[in-house]
Amino acid sequence: MKNFKDEVILLFALFSNCNKNEPVAFVNDTANTTIHTHLTLDNKVGDIVSHTSFEGFSEMLLPWNDNSSYYNTSLRNVGSLMPYHSNVRPGVVLSSLNYMIDEVNSGKIIFYNFYSDKQKQQTSSMQQTGLFFFRGKPGAPFAIICPGGGFSYVGSLHEGFPLAQEISKNELNAFVIRYRVGSEQGATKDLAAAIAYVFSNAEKLGVSTRDYSLWGSSAGARMVGNIVLNGVPAYDGGNLPKPATAVIAYTGQSTYSSAFPPTFITVAANDGIANVNIVGRRVKNLKAAGVEVEYHRYQTASHGFGTGQGTDAEGWMDYAIRFWKKHIK
Repeated sequence: MKNFKDEVILLFALFSNCNKNEPVAFVNDTANTTIHTHLTLDNKVGDIVSHTSFEGFSEMLLPWNDNSSYYNTSLRNVGSLMPYHSNVRPGVVLSSLNYMIDEVNSGKIIFYNFYSDKQKQQTSSMQQTGLFFFRGKPGAPFAIICPGGGFSYVGSLHEGFPLAQEISKNELNAFVIRYRVGSEQGATKDLAAAIAYVFSNAEKLGVSTRDYSLWGSSAGARMVGNIVLNGVPAYDGGNLPKPATAVIAYTGQSTYSSAFPPTFITVAANDGIANVNIVGRRVKNLKAAGVEVEYHRYQTASHGFGTGQGTDAEGWMDYAIRFWKKHIK
């Protein structure tokens, strides 16, 4: 009888929510756990902020430091939050958000601070930082994904969480970094601090530090490029190695050296922000310097194509993951 009663309570909570279009949490007394419901495309951006599974870090899921003007925006129009990005697929965004909700429901921690409370008190901008964790196989290597946004916002909804979800499906571990906006140097220091955090807490997190990878898109790719050019110590991250591979998507950054790790690069010919000719020259320069490069140039995916779903860049992540796996010892 008790199980039947619990099921009735569960169904009542779910059907009550259908009319409100608001996420709810209900308590399963038998398991003594809180179950967080999925978001739908009928929800609004503000429902992400108020969702019970994201308490304490919900704003950092969203692109801007202040997202309040978008709270009434439908998730069907979530692409309007990210003006530098194209081909934002609301269903793809929703899938990765609900994946995180499922992780919370299974008792997993999905958000980690890589700066201490003391550091955040001393530098208030560090309050807007952290790592979102998409787990793969325990003990597998990790990637840190750096979304873009012109250092004005962080487009994790489109080219952070969905990419991490795909990596996780391939049994590799992935973190999505929320970094400080406003400064390429500051953002790169955040990436170095995040690398140091994962190295220091690898056992607790259940990841291997061998053959880790850095992934970046647009502005995020500049952060990755800075680390692979100058090293982690150059950005106060401690004496840690460069990544085993770098995955760099649609950036006009042109730096290169023979010290780059094997590098995967992708862009679209019609990219209106990252000049495809500059990208092509970087590929040639890296190859001339003896760096292994895999280059995928698409035609019509435009700038900020994320996973590429629905564009001619669809499938690029399969190539990138395969490239990383090739360099895992």
